[in-house]
Amino acid sequence: MNELRQDTLCVQAGYRPQTGESRIPQICQSTTFYYGDTQKMADLFDLKTDGFFYSRLANPTVETLEKRVAALEGGVCGIGCASGMSAILLTAMTLCEAGDNIVCANQVYGGTYNLFGTTLPRLGVECRFFDADCSAEELDSLIDGKTKFVFAETVANPSIVVLDFDKIADVCAKRALLFIVDNTLVTPVLCRPLSLGANVVVHSTSKYIDGHAAALGGMIVDGGNFRFEGNPRYPAFNQPDESYHGLVYARLAVAFGTKCRAQMMRDTGAMMSPQNAFLTFLGCDTLALRMERHCANAAKIAAFLASHPKIEWVKHPSLPADRYHARAQKYLPNGTGGMMSFGIRGDAATCAKFMEALELITQETHVADVRSCVLHPASTTHRQLSEQGLKDAGITENLVRLSVGIENADDLIADLSRALDRV
Repeated sequence: MNELRQDTLCVQAGYRPQTGESRIPQICQSTTFYYGDTQKMADLFDLKTDGFFYSRLANPTVETLEKRVAALEGGVCGIGCASGMSAILLTAMTLCEAGDNIVCANQVYGGTYNLFGTTLPRLGVECRFFDADCSAEELDSLIDGKTKFVFAETVANPSIVVLDFDKIADVCAKRALLFIVDNTLVTPVLCRPLSLGANVVVHSTSKYIDGHAAALGGMIVDGGNFRFEGNPRYPAFNQPDESYHGLVYARLAVAFGTKCRAQMMRDTGAMMSPQNAFLTFLGCDTLALRMERHCANAAKIAAFLASHPKIEWVKHPSLPADRYHARAQKYLPNGTGGMMSFGIRGDAATCAKFMEALELITQETHVADVRSCVLHPASTTHRQLSEQGLKDAGITENLVRLSVGIENADDLIADLSRALDRV
């Protein structure tokens, strides 16, 4: 299916029924699977054959979504996780142990920042943060022999920084280092990081891929384009895993994905539920259509806000004056998504007054579904950050995050206009 275009893959990838089978995947709501052949069961546990034996590691319904997202991203395998955060955690756990470090952009989702900056250090994994717009030399200076990956978001939440793929990919390639990208806010419909030098992609499928705020989930996609074998940076991939009878992951065609599922998913159980995989699979059918509308609406609304006297600034790469407009044209030629940030002339109290005056657009701890919503990150998703941390992440007191849905753009503009009139 790799030769098919993205809008076709959204509908067709991941599941092909045989004669007489259901046209859409069925929900396999079973924790376990029957085997009458003892050797076949043993071969599954030894990773000698594919199949299902317990839904904590793999499930037929979840697999259909894994195959679809992997096809969309151009990867070799997907791993469905309980949430976007669990996808990031499992990725880090697959690669790191106490004494290692990771390098992450400052401009990332608050939950990611806290995981890397607070939780993982308690387990002995250091995080070194960098400004996404730093020079290649500055980024390189943070990397040493214990660095396991560089992490960034295609479009940062909520600072709306567009990633410079070439810069990071070049540094990682020279260092034989994994480059991992969170592609949640643009989806593979608008950007395929694996084609731009990334090695692993993660998603919160709860956002655009589901599209309806109905199903919690995450996804890890292994690009299969990184050579672990003989790389001294990754001894765990090159040394025998005694918990799998001496298996050496670096020798496998799918090294990262196999280790992630066989070890980390096995030991944490952070697997996506069949019900959520089913709902997300259905939502993904319309992903390409929805992203087209999200992008068109966002561009129109960004232009409106940029011209409004009560708005101090607007961050959306569709605007010609935006700092990342040229970079977005290079990496995101088909649109920049429905997320934007803007600064109201005032303070946090002004932002609260504005958001509470909205009638159509709701205040929610969510982004990237069909309904438009707003949030004040400094007092919610990023409130655990210090004053300096907020500054480093590009989050000001007057920043409002707006996730533009697929409603009529003129209705959304009217709602924004009415609310701004009241502040």
